[in-house]
Amino acid sequence: MFKKILIANRGEIALRIIRACKEMGIKTVAIHSDIDENSLHVRFADESICVGPAESSSSYMNIPAILSAAEITDSEAIHPGYGFLSENANFAEVCTTSGITFIGPTPENIRLAGDKAKAKQTMLKAGIPILPGSDGAVTSENQAIKIARKIRYPVIIKASAGGGGRGLRVVTDEAEFSNAFITAQREAIATFGDGELYIEKYIPEPKHVEVQILADSRGYVIYLGERDCTIQRRHQKLIEESPSPAVDDKLRRKLGEMAVKVARAIRYRNTGTVEFILDRNGDFYFMEMNTRIQVEHPVTEMVTGIDLVKEQLKIASGLPLSYRQSDIRIHGHSIECRINAEDPENFMPSPGTITSYNAPGGPGVRVDTAVYQNYTVSPHYDSMIAKLITHGNNRDEALNRMLRALDEYIIEGIKTTIPFHKKILLYPDFRRGDFSTNFLERFNIKE
Repeated sequence: MFKKILIANRGEIALRIIRACKEMGIKTVAIHSDIDENSLHVRFADESICVGPAESSSSYMNIPAILSAAEITDSEAIHPGYGFLSENANFAEVCTTSGITFIGPTPENIRLAGDKAKAKQTMLKAGIPILPGSDGAVTSENQAIKIARKIRYPVIIKASAGGGGRGLRVVTDEAEFSNAFITAQREAIATFGDGELYIEKYIPEPKHVEVQILADSRGYVIYLGERDCTIQRRHQKLIEESPSPAVDDKLRRKLGEMAVKVARAIRYRNTGTVEFILDRNGDFYFMEMNTRIQVEHPVTEMVTGIDLVKEQLKIASGLPLSYRQSDIRIHGHSIECRINAEDPENFMPSPGTITSYNAPGGPGVRVDTAVYQNYTVSPHYDSMIAKLITHGNNRDEALNRMLRALDEYIIEGIKTTIPFHKKILLYPDFRRGDFSTNFLERFNIKE
C-alpha cells in the first residue's frame, strides 16, 4: 500500500480522500491555489503545497506544477478526484511515465471511454445494447441530417468528447437541425477543444440509471447496484438515489451484468460508472462510461457499506478486489442532494462569505462538504458546496429524513439550492417515483 499520495483536487472530494487515507494510515499532500490556502483540505492533509493562482487552468489543472509538487513531496501516487484532471488521459500517462501511480483507470481506458463515438462502436461489437445512431462521429451536417431522417426524430446531437451536458442538443424536427448542429459544434469546440459530433435516437421521458463497478488489475469485475440520476437540470444532476425506484431485482441483475460486460470489453481497471438510458418499457441502452469516482458515490456507499475511495486505493496499489459479487448486498435506501451556491430562482452563481453555518445531523445523515462559517465561496470554481446524503430502511424513510435534514441545514450569507430541493422532494410525482429526465420542465418546479 502507498505510504504517501498527492490529491490533485480541492473541496469536499479532496477532504473525502484525505479521510479515507487517514483511516488506512496513508500520508496525504494537498495542493491548493493561492486563494484556497485556508481550505479544510489544506488544513487536514499532512502536507500542502501551492501550485498556482486562483484560475484552475493555472493551478488545479497545471500538470507540470502538480507533478513537481508530487516529486518534491516524494508522493508515490496521485488521486485526481472528479472534475479537473480526473479524466485527462495525458495526465494519467505523464504520471505513469514519471514513476507516479495514477489512482484511476489506464490512459487507454480514459481515451476510449472519453471518445463517446468510439465507445459506442466498441459496445456494439461487444453486444451491448446501444441507441440507433451514427456509426462513429459524423463528418458533416448533411451526413448528420441523413442519419436523423433514417432513425427518425426526435434525435440528440452529442459531442464525441463531451460530458456534463455540454455540446448536447435535442432536435424534434428537421427545421431545428441546422441551428442545433452548429450550436452543439461551437460549444463542443469551446468546452473540449474538439468539435466532433455524433447523432443518436432520443428517448422521450427516459430515466437515467447508472451502475457502479469495481475492477482490479487481474481482470475481476463486480457491480454494486445502481443509482438513479434522473432528476436533472440542463443535463446536470441534482438529486441521486440508490436503489432506483424504477428498477426491480431482475432488472438490477441485468443492468449489473451488462455493466460488467462493458468494463471487460475495454479491459477496465479501478472504479468506474456505466450509464444507461431506461425507457418506459424497461428496455435500457448504453449511454457512456465515466472513468472516475462520481460525485454521487456516497449513496452507493450508504446502501452497500463499501468505501469506494479505499477500494480505489487498494486497486491502484495492485491489490485484488476485497469483495466478490456474492458479497454485495443492498441495504435500505439512500438519497443525495447536491447543495449549490446558486440562487434557486434563476440558478445564477452566488459566491460570497458564509456568515452562519449549521450542518444537519442525527441518524442516517451524512454531509460531505469543505465549507464552514466565514468560508468564502469563490466564483472561480464549481458552485457545488456540499452533498447532503441520507439513508433509511426504505425510500420513504430516506426522503423524510432528507426533508428533515434540509430543514436543519443553515447556510447564510449566500444563496443556495436548499429551498429548491425541498420543492422537488415534496412533489407527489417524485414521492411516487414517477419521474423522468424532463421532470423539472414538465411540472415547472422552479416556479
